[in-house]
Amino acid sequence: MASPSEPCELVCNNTFSNGVADLFSLSDGNLTINGVTLLSEVPENVAFTSFGAVNHASSNAPPSLVKEVQSRSHKGGFLGFAHPEASPCPTNSLGKFSDRRFLSIFRFKTWWSTMWVGSRGSDLQAETQWVLFEVPEVGSYVLLLPLIEGKFRSAISHGDSDGDSDHVLLCGESGSSRVLADSFKALAYVHVGDNPFTLMREAYAAARVHLGTFRLREEKPLPPIVDKFGWCTWDAFYLTVEPIGVYRGVKDFADGGIPLRFLVIDDGWQSINLDCENPNEDRKNLVFGGEQMTARLYRFQEGEKFRKYRGGSLLTSETLTYDRYKPKKIFSKAKEAKEARKAGNKAKELELRREIDQMLEQKGEILAEGRGDSGERVGLSGLILDLKSEFKGLDDIYVWQALCGAWGGVRPGSTDLDSKLVPVKLSPGLAGTMNDLAVDKIVEGGIGLVNPAQSGEFYDSMHSYLAGAGITGVKVDVIHTLEYVSEEYGGRVELAKAYYDGLSKSISKNFDGTGIISSMQQCNDFFFLGTWQVNMGRTGDDFWFEDPYGDPMGVYWLQGAHMINNSYNSLWMGQFMQPDWDMFQSDHACGEFHAAAHAICGGPIYVSDAVGFHNFDLLKKLVFNDGSIPICLHYALPTRDCLFANPLFDQTTALKIWNLNKFGGVIGAFNCQGCGWNPEEKRVKGYSHCYKEVTGTVHVSDMEWDQVETCTELGEAGEYAVYQHKAKKLFLMARNSDAIRFTLQPSSFELFSFVPVKNIGTDVKFAAIGLVNMFNCCGTLMDVEVDGVAVRMMVKGGGELLVYSSRKPSGCFLNGAAVGFDYCAEDGKMRVEVPWQEESGGVSQDCIGSSQAQPKCDHSCDQKKNFASVLQLTMLSPKRLVVKAKKGIPLALTRSSGSSSVIADKGHFVVHTVEDVKFVLPLPFLKNSIFQELLRISEEEFGLPGNGPIKLACSAAFMKHVLSPLF
Repeated sequence: MASPSEPCELVCNNTFSNGVADLFSLSDGNLTINGVTLLSEVPENVAFTSFGAVNHASSNAPPSLVKEVQSRSHKGGFLGFAHPEASPCPTNSLGKFSDRRFLSIFRFKTWWSTMWVGSRGSDLQAETQWVLFEVPEVGSYVLLLPLIEGKFRSAISHGDSDGDSDHVLLCGESGSSRVLADSFKALAYVHVGDNPFTLMREAYAAARVHLGTFRLREEKPLPPIVDKFGWCTWDAFYLTVEPIGVYRGVKDFADGGIPLRFLVIDDGWQSINLDCENPNEDRKNLVFGGEQMTARLYRFQEGEKFRKYRGGSLLTSETLTYDRYKPKKIFSKAKEAKEARKAGNKAKELELRREIDQMLEQKGEILAEGRGDSGERVGLSGLILDLKSEFKGLDDIYVWQALCGAWGGVRPGSTDLDSKLVPVKLSPGLAGTMNDLAVDKIVEGGIGLVNPAQSGEFYDSMHSYLAGAGITGVKVDVIHTLEYVSEEYGGRVELAKAYYDGLSKSISKNFDGTGIISSMQQCNDFFFLGTWQVNMGRTGDDFWFEDPYGDPMGVYWLQGAHMINNSYNSLWMGQFMQPDWDMFQSDHACGEFHAAAHAICGGPIYVSDAVGFHNFDLLKKLVFNDGSIPICLHYALPTRDCLFANPLFDQTTALKIWNLNKFGGVIGAFNCQGCGWNPEEKRVKGYSHCYKEVTGTVHVSDMEWDQVETCTELGEAGEYAVYQHKAKKLFLMARNSDAIRFTLQPSSFELFSFVPVKNIGTDVKFAAIGLVNMFNCCGTLMDVEVDGVAVRMMVKGGGELLVYSSRKPSGCFLNGAAVGFDYCAEDGKMRVEVPWQEESGGVSQDCIGSSQAQPKCDHSCDQKKNFASVLQLTMLSPKRLVVKAKKGIPLALTRSSGSSSVIADKGHFVVHTVEDVKFVLPLPFLKNSIFQELLRISEEEFGLPGNGPIKLACSAAFMKHVLSPLF
């Protein structure tokens, strides 16, 4: 069948691609790679077509990507099959295997996926999204990737127990009994490579060129929250979220010295009700998730709790009180009511519900104590305006929504849209997944589905209102419900394409194309069809601060699963979008365990702390004073030696994840043992006998330096300084050094930072570690420059700067002034206390001289003065700064001295580069030494105007370079 975008045109069926012999071959019932059998007993109705034998000239991918993929076409190809009869669920064996290690990802719930390993076909699980085989015979790995073809999506499963269960089944599915097919040419793709991480990127790039229905992560702009700290309201309030709680929560963080840069107002803010209730009134006094899952959206504006908010009421109420224990009291009563219902004690349940209703009504009346402003700013828009005016760094505020509006969709007849109540039918592949309350509730209530032809209007109606209220993005949840209701809409692929097209267009129009987090979306049809615009998504299932199943191991065993799912799912989801590791609670028993992993995950960090319950000491290891974070350059992934192991319940393996910073790498080791998938019971469960200490090793060779082009050189060093975070040890490691051994207790961790050692002069070794009071210490280094006499660094943050130096430095200068430092000759530790520099965005300049050489002067000044000068110029000496700026002279001479308006918002100023590119900057930047030097050379050396519009003798590109560490 054809791909969803363009028909597949077979050019030829030879064994060469671009003049290079294809690495795969299918003959005599064997699918081989370089002569090594991958699958045997391949049925005769299965066909293999090399990637190069398909015409991709009409691909909508960037030409450079198409060319790149075509250059590797000999490394991959497509699998298809033909049946004598058409079916909506065609299934076919691709052959069998045994004694070959594999890693796979499968859906254990409708919306969530997890990792699974094994060594034979019978070990595979239903709804497997991909399989990575280890092929040590040729030093390679092979990815088997189910695709979408025409109106069918596919997944992998194991053979029938009545037959040979080691067979690999490719299961196609249309999602409608009316949509049938009997043959496929490209329902799966296979790709080979010698690096598993590069292999994943190459395979999904090939799928991108072939399908043309999604874009890769690097093709799309990232959401602005990616390197920020935020708060999600879910675990703090559940469905009881309301304005005063949101306001107090944001204020908590500001008062604690960790300002929020983004906020997610989760489920509970919408206008929803049940079919049996007044169609114009909200369903009241909902508490826990589950209670709202049969309710439907009846208006696109906020619910009554938020609608009645009066702008300014929280800003002017000096006596306004908030009981931080009230939500916990409500939750406790709600749990009691739930238990009473389970026990069949209706009288007790009703009594508890009355108490809950009374508590919620009192909670809702708190705002009556306050006095609003003129009343013009009301509802959600009033709250958002108050939050942003009171908390200046709060740049982004997102709200929750379900893909279909609410959990139960849109109530028919409640809006101008054509919404129809559609009964739910679970797809066949979900028969092997875990029981789920959410699924049960949706099956019970059905979904109010807006006609897919109106999907664009549907999303724009919601999002344009939200954008007008000041909302900058949405967290779109409950995504995979579409497969439940696709029978009458052309099947799951066609229905999904319509909805995702409408969603993408609305995000582009209303939220700058980036304001979206996708959630409950971990199935391949979303990634192949829904990620044209979406560039951030959840990679793990929900953070459970306690075990929902009453396991005697309490709050701990599920924590490791959350970490495992995030790291392994990032292997494939990271090809489509920025992995989002979801939230955690800083005051949780395993809060530090989660915090360390989030610190190096490479994405945003946000928590779901209850109001008034925080661990600010822990959060300060993650977040700068301005609410930004020291983010890694990549997204965290498991190390190679973990790929085919089971860090959840094999009793021996610690999860190790790697990531990269500009000047070093980091590996986190975590003991996640104690839980995992049980194929017989079809659920995730605790394994108490695995919840024990593990030992492991880590080595610099575990780093994947080449996965970020700018870090490749870091992997070529002969020696590295290694900092062990929890043990606070600093030591050297060469490539031929023995691995570092570690022992981890259950739910504990260690972080290892690896920094290449550089030479200062002929006999001094040096490595900058960064601020070790931060988990991602290397991420605090903005720049490091080593020459023959000194080291110059830019460091963001405040705290203890640690460097390795084989000899005691002769001096240290911080922001132009000499400062004291501690030095230990035994291990080479040099420590300097660095303050937070508010006027420069938290960035400090540090210069360290060797004991054998002092820095040379660029001007006639003593060495100490030169050291300070170098520092104040952010590692660019005046001489080199002038050289860079002179490149702009021809442009400056050809343009008029009259630039555009210098008027800026209060607290800001405007500068122009030589190309007349305008930059609007905070006033404190005028005090920064960088700008002072630029102003001086612009006036004195280049004769640019000293009054009127501020014009600097530098290019826009150079200006961006200067500004990057200051924000």
